[in-house]
Amino acid sequence: MEHRPDLSKLSHEEKDALIYGLLARLEELERRIGLNSNNSSKPPSSDGLKKPPRVNNQREPSGKKSGGQEGNAGKSLRQVENPDTIIDHVPPVCAGCKGVLSLEQSADHRKRQVFDIPKPQPIEVTEHRAHCCVCPQCGTITAAAFPEDVTAATQYGATIAALVVYFQAWHFVPEDRLAELMRDVFGVDIVPSTVATMAERKAKAWAGLAEHIGNLVRRAAVKHMDETGYRVAGILQWLHVASTLLLTFYRPTRRRGTMMDDVVGIIIHDFWRPYFTIAGVTHALCNAHHLRELKALIDHEKEDWALAMHRFLRHACHAANLARQHKKNLKPEFVAWMSRRYDRILAQGFAFHEHQPSFAVAGVRRGRVRRRIGHNLLLRLRDHKADALRFLFNKDVPFTNNQAERDIRMMKLRQKISGGFRTATGVQTFATLRTVLSTARKQGWNILETITANPAILAQSLQNT
Repeated sequence: MEHRPDLSKLSHEEKDALIYGLLARLEELERRIGLNSNNSSKPPSSDGLKKPPRVNNQREPSGKKSGGQEGNAGKSLRQVENPDTIIDHVPPVCAGCKGVLSLEQSADHRKRQVFDIPKPQPIEVTEHRAHCCVCPQCGTITAAAFPEDVTAATQYGATIAALVVYFQAWHFVPEDRLAELMRDVFGVDIVPSTVATMAERKAKAWAGLAEHIGNLVRRAAVKHMDETGYRVAGILQWLHVASTLLLTFYRPTRRRGTMMDDVVGIIIHDFWRPYFTIAGVTHALCNAHHLRELKALIDHEKEDWALAMHRFLRHACHAANLARQHKKNLKPEFVAWMSRRYDRILAQGFAFHEHQPSFAVAGVRRGRVRRRIGHNLLLRLRDHKADALRFLFNKDVPFTNNQAERDIRMMKLRQKISGGFRTATGVQTFATLRTVLSTARKQGWNILETITANPAILAQSLQNT
């Protein structure tokens, strides 16, 4: 049990300090109880069975009806001109005289097409024979060489390996279940250890390609960054992501604060302090985080300035999106007006907090005086105004850091399915595979063709990104 001080032996100043500490602790606990996925960075899974009402989310009604919109071509199953198989159905007898009918009497037809996947065929075995030939001139025996990718007496082919890597690294099918799937669907009797070996072999072949993608991200004009924790052999480590609309680079590290080197351009992040240690870059802050923090202040602290700032950011986002649709920057006069409006809201917020009772206790001088949550947010928005509003000045900078959060979210899904990693090699293998596969998906490449393609050709294709 926690030690309780004897109140009778405390001075008035010590009692005041104790009361101050308890009140501050109570306020903090009440604030935490009110946090959920709508007004903080907590994930929706932490909301439990009592989900917050849908009407309280950050999205606003668009005024459009549900479903497909006018002018949208849509995408549905359509008949093809040249089907693979045609089955003719002929009426056996005439409906009038009951005479026998055949295909030769057909005057017209209707057609319906069924799209299906052929049943998996028995595994195809290809035997390579390297012959030894005797020269008729000198009698020298010369042996033929096997293809470079044929290295063992028996081995699985490139298509099987591609499917294994695709299912494991992209769809997070665990090794045991993947071996089961390959046996049930394709008739390939494979063991979990072979699944792991195939993934490691492909990651090794892709190591240079993944590093090339990382270098492209480093040189990109605008990139998104985020990080998440995971466990390796029971020890907490970190997976960082740096991504653009067309590239994704994952980087495992032992320490959370190990930043990416040789980065240039603009980086968008969630105001985690170590990002500011990266030299030679310009920062842009994720305003989705700001909206959630403002929502918490509106719901629980009842701070009017937070509502004004929340509305301001929504309006600014809408204006920036309209300009981006027309591939134009906002007019300087409009940006200047928005900047002044931003400053007025900050002044309103600081005036509000100046009239709030201080957490400082008379006669007690221990440590820094604690500030309220809203006051801390005001200081951040003031000191990093250019970073928060960079989306207004540069049409290439988005309003949020959602790109990195989407890229990192799949890593959390993998963690929920399979837990942590057993070895550092497993982490690096997974990061390399996801780097290439995620980039291939963004580039619009066929995933299975990407897995079987030459890495040098893929790297060349990315040069034009």
